[in-house]
This record gives sequence, structure tokens and C-alpha cells, in this order.
Amino acid sequence: MRTKPQPTTSIATSDAQRILIRGHDLVEDLIGQVSFTEMFLLQLTGQRPSAAQVRVLDAVLVTLMEHGITPSVIATRLIYHSAPDALQAAVAAGLLGVGTTFIGTMEGCAANLEEMLAAPEGVEARARAIALRHKEAGKAVHGFGHPHHKPDDPRTPRMLAVAEREGVPGRHLAALRTLSAQVDDVYGRHLTINATGASAALLGEIGIPQKVMRGVAVVSRSAGLVGHIQEEITRPSAVYIWETVDEAIPYR
Repeated sequence: MRTKPQPTTSIATSDAQRILIRGHDLVEDLIGQVSFTEMFLLQLTGQRPSAAQVRVLDAVLVTLMEHGITPSVIATRLIYHSAPDALQAAVAAGLLGVGTTFIGTMEGCAANLEEMLAAPEGVEARARAIALRHKEAGKAVHGFGHPHHKPDDPRTPRMLAVAEREGVPGRHLAALRTLSAQVDDVYGRHLTINATGASAALLGEIGIPQKVMRGVAVVSRSAGLVGHIQEEITRPSAVYIWETVDEAIPYR
């Protein structure tokens, strides 16, 4: 005997004549009528998005797509060299690097912002508590600091400006700036709001749930990694990377 109620889905269904996605006819209402970003938001939220939501999500997707020869890109290029018949395996290898060190930190930053916004003692007091908690634990505050972009990440001001131009409510943006001030004060030095911190605030402003924010990075990075595979086909670097590592790490 079953102990759980029968689950249902509100995402998609189909029959011999049509395909429905979130209540919209794929052929009549969506193909050729909406952009990929609009479709992504419809899939996530179940609602046709506003123009502002689309532009804010576009800003995040564009920002996160590419950042050079990163560990995820190296993994993708090496796996493509090993299995050129399985492009999807190379992309998947690179996506495994979307974690709590690179890109996926927006999830942790978003959790901090949500904690601040729900705090009964107020946003500023909770921001300071979060900064102190991380410093005492010897942990980085997700969304802050960058190994290369100093003193500030050049992407962040533009991202925040896009959101403000689109007239988002601004609660998450304000919380991020409050947290930034407290992080600087507690750590005794300036730590830039990085692109993942800005992404967390922007996605919060358009209603993307914190637990799926990393998925936005996965979608964006997938496109970026396909671009690297195309370059690997025309301008190979995987063997050079492999030989460089092999020569640089001696056996002892």
C-alpha cells in the first residue's frame, strides 16, 4: 500500500497534437515568440516574466558565462581531448567545477542575504553577526573577495546598475551593500563584492529561489564551455596543458 500521495507536475504535458509547458502551447505560444531567457524564467517560476526580470537574468547569464582558462575549462578541454566523440561528457566535466569555490558561491551569499532580510533584530545587526561568524570560523564570506580583481570586481557595479535601472524592489541589493560594509569593518580591510555576490542579489530581486541559483550558473557556464570546445577543435590546447603539468610535477 502506498504511504505517500500521488505526485503531480505543473511543468509539461503532451498528446498527439500538442505540447503544453506551464500552460502555454509550445508551438503556438512559445516557439518564435519568446527568448531563451524568457523561457528559462517561465520554466523556473511558472509565470511569463516581465521585461525587467528578463534583462536582469540576462545580465547574470552574460556575466557568468566566461572567465578564461579556469579549472572547469581545463577539465572540459582535457576530457574533450580524451573523448571527442562525447561533447556532452566534456561539458559535464566542466560543470562539476561549479561549486563552493567557483561560481556556485552565489548560493551561499544568497542564503546570507535571506537570513539578513528575515532577521528580527534588523538587517545591519544580522549582517555584522554573519561577518563575525565567518571570521571566527576562519571561513570566507561567500560573495566577497577575488584573487585577481582588486580592489574591486569591475563586473559588480555594472550588474547592480542594471538591476537598479530596471526598477527592482532593491531589498537584496541594499542587504548586499550592508553586508559589504560589515565585512570590511569586521575583517579590517576591503573585500570586493564579487560577481557571484552581485548575482545572488540580482537573482533574489527577480524571485529566483536561493536553492536553485547555482543552476543559473550551470546554464550560463554550459554555453561558455561549448565555446571552449569549439576553440579546442580549431586551436587545440589540451595536449599542451597535459604536457605542461606532466613536466612541472616531478616524481619523487
